[in-house]
Order: sequence, then C-alpha cells, then structure tokens
Amino acid sequence: MKAVLRRSIPFTLDPPPSTKCCAATFLVVTLLASPAAHGQPEPGDALVVASSGDASRLLPILATDSASGEIVGLLFNGLLKYNERLEIVGDLAQSWTVSPDGLTLTFVLRPNVRWHDGAPVTAHDVRFTYEKLIDPNVLTPYSSSYELVDAVEVLDERTVCIRYREPFAPALESWMMGIMPKHLLEREELNTTRYLRAPLGSGPYRFLRWKTGELIELAANPDYFEHRPHIDRYLYRVIPDQATLFWELLAGHVDLAGLSPLQYRRQTDTPYLQAHYRKFRYPSFGFVYLGYNLADARFADVRVRRAFDLAIDKQAILDGVLFGLGKVATGPYPQESWAYDPSVQPARRDVEAAGALLAEAGWIDHDGDGWLDREGQPFRFTVLTNQGNDVRRQVAELAQRQLRELGVEMKIRIIEWSAFVHEFIDKRRFEAVLLGWSLSRDPDLYDLFHSSKTQEGEYNFVGYANPEVDRLLEEGRRVFDQAARRAIYRQVHRHLAEDQPYTFLFVSDALPILHRRFQNVEPAPIGISYNLIDWHVPQGEQRYRRMTP
Repeated sequence: MKAVLRRSIPFTLDPPPSTKCCAATFLVVTLLASPAAHGQPEPGDALVVASSGDASRLLPILATDSASGEIVGLLFNGLLKYNERLEIVGDLAQSWTVSPDGLTLTFVLRPNVRWHDGAPVTAHDVRFTYEKLIDPNVLTPYSSSYELVDAVEVLDERTVCIRYREPFAPALESWMMGIMPKHLLEREELNTTRYLRAPLGSGPYRFLRWKTGELIELAANPDYFEHRPHIDRYLYRVIPDQATLFWELLAGHVDLAGLSPLQYRRQTDTPYLQAHYRKFRYPSFGFVYLGYNLADARFADVRVRRAFDLAIDKQAILDGVLFGLGKVATGPYPQESWAYDPSVQPARRDVEAAGALLAEAGWIDHDGDGWLDREGQPFRFTVLTNQGNDVRRQVAELAQRQLRELGVEMKIRIIEWSAFVHEFIDKRRFEAVLLGWSLSRDPDLYDLFHSSKTQEGEYNFVGYANPEVDRLLEEGRRVFDQAARRAIYRQVHRHLAEDQPYTFLFVSDALPILHRRFQNVEPAPIGISYNLIDWHVPQGEQRYRRMTP
C-alpha cells in the first residue's frame, strides 16, 4: 500500500495510507538560492506524505511495520537493492561476487560513503549489523535469514566476505537489510536505544525530528553518494482518518497518499484534484487476511478455519468494498509472483458446507436461538484491526454479517496502529486479526509460517505449525534453481490453502495519488518512488521554502 520502496525490510505489517493534523503542524522550508544550471533540476520544495499509522522504531533490523519501513528506507542503505525492473543492483556495494558453489559472497563497498555524522561507512558496519541480527537479545524478526551464515569476515575497510554453511537461495536479497553504524550503536541496547527515535543512517535523507502521532521530518542529505535529492524535505504526516485525508488533499496540504478504493473510483474526479494531482494504479505485492490465534482452542481446529473460508465471500468483498480494484487471494502469493500456484482456486461461498464443518467440530445451535454453541459456550470472538483503514473496517463488517449467517458472533475492535502492533500482535493478545502483509519479492515465507518464528516480535504470531511446511520452507532456502524452488513454494501455497492459518482475502491494488508539480515520476513494476531522489519541482511551482536548520 505504500508508495515508497522499502529497500531494507523484507516483510512489513501494513497499515493503510491516510492522514490528519492541522496544516500549521508541518514545516515549511526556504528555497535554495542558486538557480538551476546546465539544465539540472532546481533543488527545493518539500514532499508531504500522508499515512494512517505512525512509525514505531527507526532502526532497520527492528522496523517491523510499513510506516517504520518507509522512513527507514530513506535513512539507511543495504548492500544491495532492487531497481525499477526488479533487478538486484548495488546500493552500498560497488560490486559483489558469488562463488561457484554459492557459499561465499564478497562485497566491495563504494568509496567515500559516509554516515550522516560524517564518519565513513566501512565493512566493520556490515559485520556489526550481522552480529546484531543474530544476537538473541535483540528483538528482530529477521534473524532467520542469517542463521546459515558461517562467518562474516572484514578483509579490509571496504571489503567484506560472507561465508555460508549451506546454500541459501535468498542470500542476495537478505543483504538489502539496512546497514547500521557500529561507531554509534555498538555500546547501545538496541531494543531501547534513543536511536530508535533519532536514527542516523547513510541514506538520501537525514532525520530531523519526530512529533509522535503527527509528523516525522527528514532533510535531503547533501553528501549522498548517488547525488543530493532534489526535494529538500520529506514530511511524513500521520493522519489516521481517511475522511480528513480527503479534505487535506482538496486543500492541497498533502502531496502523496494512498487512496481508498471508494476515493479512487468516485471521489477524486473533482476539477481541482484532476488539475493538480495524478492517480496511479498497480498491483500491490502482498495480501490482506483474517488471521487466527491458533493457541485458542476454537481456531486450533482446522474445520473451524475451513468453515470460515467457505462462509466469507471474498468476491463480494472485492466487488463491494474494493470496487474491483484488486484480486481474490488464494494463498500467500499474489499472481505476479513466480511462486503463485494457479491450480489453487478460491473457495466458493457455501454456508451449508461451512455449517456442516462447524457441526463436526461440535458447534451446534442447541437452544434454537440462532447462535452456535459448544458445551454451553456461544461461538463469540473479537477481531482486531487498525485505526484509520476504512477498507479493513468495511471488510470486517461484511465478514461479521456473513459469519452471523452461520450463527457465529464476531465483534470488531479498532486500535491505534503502534499499540496494535506492539501491545496486541507482538504479545499475542488477540483472538483474530484483520491485517495485511507487504511481501519480499523472493517467495521465501520462512519468517511468516515456520514453527520456530513465534517468539515476541517475530512474524508467525498466529502460531502456525506444520512439519511438512517447515520442511518445505527449509528446503526452499537451500535450492537455487528457480524451477525447483517454484515446485517447492507451490506446495507451500497448497498446504497453506488447506490449513487456513489465515483466511486469505484479497490482493489490493496500490492506489497512490501525487501532486502534479513533481516531475520525473515514472511508474514501473516496483511502483513510483524507486527514484525519489530524482523527483524535482520547477522553481516557479515550488510551494515550501527551506527552513533554517
């Protein structure tokens, strides 16, 4: 759902884009005095981005939600990244080699790359980041991608050699993780360090300030190794209410946001918005789901989960809530993934079959009141979802009505994003959740579904465990041939469709809207913001003046 490429985060929990705050809260800055020369873009202006959820932790290995991931992607660099065509290219790495057996990666860093405090970025920072990723005391969900690393050796200040015990197919993608500064963090407790809220990286933007629940402000890094971004400021406004976001767009106070399907289809054809904004539409690489706490005896029974899959009409959700802007999900892989299994078809709604499965599981309307019960207890549960996402609220309400036809009472509770993630998801204080995943382009789902990844802060918070899926996920990481990996992950797709640890609902389209004054915006398979540092605004159209630091 986010427009900015998260260069360092393989999986993120997605809150929906949205907005709030009065116009006076965000900073307005001053133009650079020098005019454009030799046809170069004129620097200046600010990009005001809206999100429904605030960030929570701004260090790469601890950024687990998409709000944090979006900011981290502008502050930090990995060794590698994806380009606009989804090809792996160098980021901090000037070059790299892979040994013929696939067990050794050697990276040579770009010369003269510096942290935002002026200290050089070195191979020692790469090793330090690896050490923290595998440190059991650091609450990162990303450690599994580094478990097969045997050693990280610093050969010189710019060269690092990474040796694996066994082949690891997603190895290159794993080194897109943001590299952290050793000289600042080696004596810090990473789970609580002040740098979680005042990060210092090497990326195209520098951190300026964070007003919790309202604004994160970044400034262009004049020493960035590619080049200084043309846009002076990046202002990330937290606006939890989508109605407020729409008014902010109409007032011109927001430059970039994600639209709801209703806004995209019916509310953005006003003369002002058509004249001043561009809408984009492309498939998001992720899915929205209803997930269950499998430690709960009701949801531990696969018959209950399969019944819910039959009872919830995904096509009705797609048509009625998303206005057709997406696709029904059959499992964890979107159709754009090479691991997607087309043989897995979405279940057609069948309330009678769903009721029969629940009856097998002991859930029957014993007293004729229209509600199922077992051993005197009604089937009643609460689903949690995040504040500021009208789509998820509407999906929950539609699922609520459909489950009511079965005799199941589903209550809905909406919670502020940061509290939702850290107080309820991380601590597994939920019965069911309505959430979304933004996925890595590599189909490795180890962190989401392997039975070992259920500790606090890790991503298998539903507690799914299937020995065969564990085996396949382990095997998929050790095979390099894409055809062989495809066969493995299609099996994973089928098992997850059968086990239903989630009710897989839909893959929504990304629907960003952007002010027209921004130039050099070129949609690509990866989205629109892969080249954010090249965006610029002609001097006569710049709206925000530079603030004196």
